[in-house]
Amino acid sequence: MENLAYAVRLEPAKEGGYVVTCRDLPEVVTQGDDIEEALAQASDAMDEAFAARIDDGEDFPETSAPRKGEYVVAPSADLSAKAALYLAMNEAAISKAALARTLQVDEKEVRRLLDPHHPSKLPRMEEALHALGKRLVLSLQPAVKLAVPATSARGTKPPSTKARTAHEKKGLHPLPRKRAPVAA
Repeated sequence: MENLAYAVRLEPAKEGGYVVTCRDLPEVVTQGDDIEEALAQASDAMDEAFAARIDDGEDFPETSAPRKGEYVVAPSADLSAKAALYLAMNEAAISKAALARTLQVDEKEVRRLLDPHHPSKLPRMEEALHALGKRLVLSLQPAVKLAVPATSARGTKPPSTKARTAHEKKGLHPLPRKRAPVAA
């Protein structure tokens, strides 16, 4: 598995705000007062779901392609690196003790690398992954990605760049920008 970002759906809540669910990780259910907060909460919920899966020795499901109106959310970079190490160890069928011997460190250091609640240094994570024949790659992406730009509640598309510019030239508040669609 190369990608640990999962599609989530936001549904308006009866009491206001949004409820967030994830098809691939059914334990990820959270909410937020607005879209930004809901997506931030989704990332936090993924952190907890990843931590529980690592602690319980469970597999991670493959990521499904996002559907129209879904957002793509990833856990924190720290949890993503720990999950990558966990998945690489499972793929290689190597124990913590065997990886510790390969790295010439005490087994407790490998346990700490896998502990979701223990901070780990990136160079050490890279060293462990390299010993398993893997390479950790970081990428820079927009903070929030929408699978397919959704229309507004009234069924209209977000304003174009030309419309936004004209609106701003009149001294009015800026119109919202479009969200970047997910690359295919």
